[in-house]
Amino acid sequence: MSAKTPLDYYLIFPEGDSAAQPEGIAVEEFMLAEDHTATDLANAVWTATDGDWWSSSAFSRAIRTDPRLRVRTIPVRREDAELAYRRLGAGALPDEATLRTYFHDHAALPGSPPLQLTPPEIPEGFREKRLYRILFAGELRKDRLANLQQIWGMTLADDYTDPQARVLGTAQLRVAADVFTWDLRQIGPGVASCIDLTACLNDPPHDTVGPLLRELMTITRYQGLIPVTIERLS
Repeated sequence: MSAKTPLDYYLIFPEGDSAAQPEGIAVEEFMLAEDHTATDLANAVWTATDGDWWSSSAFSRAIRTDPRLRVRTIPVRREDAELAYRRLGAGALPDEATLRTYFHDHAALPGSPPLQLTPPEIPEGFREKRLYRILFAGELRKDRLANLQQIWGMTLADDYTDPQARVLGTAQLRVAADVFTWDLRQIGPGVASCIDLTACLNDPPHDTVGPLLRELMTITRYQGLIPVTIERLS
């Protein structure tokens, strides 16, 4: 991933009291392959108790698999992390180049080439069609869904209020000569969510896929979900 891409920040709160002062900060970065799929997840964590930065792939996995820890881990912007770090008496939060030097224990993310049982049906006027999935831990709150609807101009599914609904909404965007459509999905109530992005691409050299995947992940992360990986399905 480019060094110019901002890192992901989280505040860690005491168990059972998200209104209290946070007790720590986690910083993460996904490592990406050339086709923009995630290969590794790097992290660094600071807590007031330890007073120092440490790195743990087990911690990154835990905030995605342990519901009790996940509810204590809140996605935030860098300025929120800076404020919390200062209020906890640690001074100025290190810049992102320095934070990356604390990434020692990477979590490898399982991946494989996209499985194509049949040739993809490429719409007329495009050279390639791809399908990506951004997977998130947790379920999107309905008020946060309204935020995404407004940001993306998303059309909500007729049954989006049904706890068993799978597709919550669909949005579309044209960037240069490329057309993107994505579905916001729920994978089991309360378990996980995902964005399935269909990319219809025209002639190179446009590199529109990577920036859009990052934007979709970041916007959804700000709505409270924790990204797990980026996969390519076709």
